[in-house]
Amino acid sequence: MNITGNTILITGGGTGIGRALAEALHARGNQVIITGRREAPLIEAAAANPGMAWATLDIADPAAIRAFAAQVVRDHPALNVVVNNAGVMLAEDLKAEPFDLDTVETTVATNLLGPIRLTTALLPHLRAQKASTVVTVSSGLAFIPLAATPTYNATKAAIHSWSQSLRHQLADTSVEVLELAPPAVATDLMPGHAENPNSMPLADYTAEVVSLIERGDTPRGEILVERVKPLRFAERNDYQAVFERLNGAH
Repeated sequence: MNITGNTILITGGGTGIGRALAEALHARGNQVIITGRREAPLIEAAAANPGMAWATLDIADPAAIRAFAAQVVRDHPALNVVVNNAGVMLAEDLKAEPFDLDTVETTVATNLLGPIRLTTALLPHLRAQKASTVVTVSSGLAFIPLAATPTYNATKAAIHSWSQSLRHQLADTSVEVLELAPPAVATDLMPGHAENPNSMPLADYTAEVVSLIERGDTPRGEILVERVKPLRFAERNDYQAVFERLNGAH
């Protein structure tokens, strides 16, 4: 992926990692379009970055995705990069009686079905471009779970697997598939993340990600900052020790 000269759609671009990446890529000379469910953060982000475009989108709504995909192609025919960043991270107590499935369904619809629906809706347009990129955002927790957020972990593991299949199927097309797997970053994705001293500062995370993209340092199509590598490669190193650092020992 070239670091400049693109037209880039970023879901969940009004806050957190999405906004930080949107601003960094906007500053590198890209036309950036941000989306999200809430209008106010999008308006604020666009106002702070003149030239940035925005549109509301509920990524959990299949009909909204279909309509949005058609509209964004009409409004931005040069669109050639999609960053599937929107997501939710919610704690669940699997021992609760009764167990509330609403959190499960919301998480799956947002983190897994949303990116799949949006990507497939835009894929005919992206394949028609001379060079295009789909970026899926997974997580270090795709590779080793945080037990407090079981469905979040599962959706991120699923999007990792789906990204591998997508990459393979599109290998003979103009579409590059990259997977961005963050560690814990100091954002409001989950209560306490922003204040947690173990979370990676957002500015540091963004700068390292942009540097990796610029250098083309994406082995296996994965964008991995140094802080996420212990999670990404726990299975081949010391899985149990990493699991216990995340979750505590039993």
